[in-house]
Amino acid sequence: MTEFICRPGGSVRGDIRVPGDKSISHRAIILASIAEGVSDISGFLQGEDSLNTIRAFRQMGVEIERDRDRVTVTGSGLHGLKPAPADLDVGNSGTAMRLLLGLLAGQKFDSRLIGDASLSSRPMQRVLAPLQRMGAVIESEPGGRAPLQVRGGRPLAAIDYDMPVASAQVKSCLLLAGLYASGETRVHEPAPTRDHSERMLRGFGCEVKSADAEISMHGGQVLRACDIDIPADISSAAFFMVAASIAPASDIRLQHVGINPTRTGVIDILRLMGADIEIMTQRVIGGEPVADIRIRHAELRGVDIPTSLVPLAIDEFPVLFVAAACAEGVTRLSGAEELRVKESDRIQAMADGLAGLGIETEVLPDGIIIQGSRIGGGTVDSHGDHRIAMAFSVAALAATAAIRILDCANVNTSFPDFVGLAQLAGLRIRINDG
Repeated sequence: MTEFICRPGGSVRGDIRVPGDKSISHRAIILASIAEGVSDISGFLQGEDSLNTIRAFRQMGVEIERDRDRVTVTGSGLHGLKPAPADLDVGNSGTAMRLLLGLLAGQKFDSRLIGDASLSSRPMQRVLAPLQRMGAVIESEPGGRAPLQVRGGRPLAAIDYDMPVASAQVKSCLLLAGLYASGETRVHEPAPTRDHSERMLRGFGCEVKSADAEISMHGGQVLRACDIDIPADISSAAFFMVAASIAPASDIRLQHVGINPTRTGVIDILRLMGADIEIMTQRVIGGEPVADIRIRHAELRGVDIPTSLVPLAIDEFPVLFVAAACAEGVTRLSGAEELRVKESDRIQAMADGLAGLGIETEVLPDGIIIQGSRIGGGTVDSHGDHRIAMAFSVAALAATAAIRILDCANVNTSFPDFVGLAQLAGLRIRINDG
């Protein structure tokens, strides 16, 4: 079992670039695979989740060549995918499973989607229900869990769908199914979510409309190959944003970070807490806004996190909880029940870990209350959740004693060589295998 051993103290300094955006990496492979022509992708995330998406499309006959973070995809066209000779195993990736469900629902052939133990415990009903309304036939384990058997050859019809919970994965799933559906698919969001799918679909020549919280598109559109430059992942950058904020004498610049406005909730929340964050050299690359971000140490204060920012920072809350633990006063979060169905129950897992380090918390059904204090040392169980493991690695910068973090192997799903880059920046972290 892989553990992280994190010595207390230190600061983070330098000029670094974190790996490519995971959400965009998944979508780039998916859309390039069903496009006409050859797409060149740079900045691709070399994490296990993204590599599993490549593997799935290779199984379905797509020609994909990869040289580290550069990928060339020869698209098969909208109707050119072939039946996979075996199960499509997406490992730990909820994004891949949910998006592939939408795509596979429109194919002529049967498919079976599987994942690891963590993913197999996560509910897929939120995408199964609307897909079934479109005419898809998908068999699942009790509770809508994987393995999932998708029956091909079922004609899909567009629907007008009001999402009960804001979710970019549900929205993207339905847009992909909508490519194969007759009519115009409309999805209504209760709150803004990341819009990478809409932006990228347009980049591939697909007409997608967005207005008044409604996203719509007609089925049958042809996608044309294009080149994609994937920015650094703001979810990965968030660990270093918090690290620099809580560690004295820190000053770090993060290069080429995606600052899509549907993803910048972490910046907004940290600034509300008093963080010193400077956005530099803004530009647009491949339809996505990108910037360098400089963060310096600052005294943080507790805040009531606006519910409007919750969907815009949903993946960054584990490390934001660490920021809250280091802040003066109380931080309150509500409206974040989505955190309970991630790779782990991130509300409870973070509360348990913080409590083990001497931080007082109160768990709410849809959030948490954190009383800022001095972080102690101890042992924390990450529950196999990559973001929890990395969050507590950051916490050691402000701790009084060493922090030992259990079950960290899944960090490679989203951030390969996290430890190496963290050491380069100044974190006192090492891996203990076995």
